[in-house]
Amino acid sequence: MAAQDGAGPELGLRERKKRQTAARIWRTAVDLFAERGFEKVSVAEIAAAADVSKMTVFNYFGTKEDLLLGPMEQHVGDAADAVRARAAGESAADALRRLLLTQIEARDASVGLSDSGHLMRTMQLIVETPVLLKRAHDFHVRSQGLLADVLAEETGEGVLAQVAAAQLLGVRNAVCAEIVRRRKAGEPLDRIAEDVVRLAHDAFDLVEKGLSGYAVKA
Repeated sequence: MAAQDGAGPELGLRERKKRQTAARIWRTAVDLFAERGFEKVSVAEIAAAADVSKMTVFNYFGTKEDLLLGPMEQHVGDAADAVRARAAGESAADALRRLLLTQIEARDASVGLSDSGHLMRTMQLIVETPVLLKRAHDFHVRSQGLLADVLAEETGEGVLAQVAAAQLLGVRNAVCAEIVRRRKAGEPLDRIAEDVVRLAHDAFDLVEKGLSGYAVKA
């Protein structure tokens, strides 16, 4: 969910500089928001602290809220995409299990396993700031809706698709919440990752008992 500093060698100099600038603006914004509160920091102040123009900030992040939530929005369609692209014979639950386990193994920021202190401060800011919390919830609703649409298109059952989408994304949300809880407690990332792999398997197994045979791609 967090802005990324790294850029692979295949990226050109211009693209690397753009990513570095976006990451610097994001880190600066997180620091200022964490120090003074989201509502009390202006975009102009963030621009000055990041040594860029206000227009540059808006070129990278469309709104003030996007400074924290823009990277999260990029993952809204991940679950739907994973289910849509799954192989024949693979269930929706298995596709989402595979996605989550891959992200855990990669220590992906989207599941909270990055070692970035800025990521943890971002999560705390979202919880503490009503406007950010509402928008984060809206992302979840959109993600669930997109997943339900894919399932409904395949099965022809709109209500059951909504039920399945809610249960499947509930697994991901529960695992991510456990990651955040243990990150806040200061536990090592590797220990958390090892434990939540088992948790993810158990949770998907539990859901699959109720969804056995549902949405197996022909």
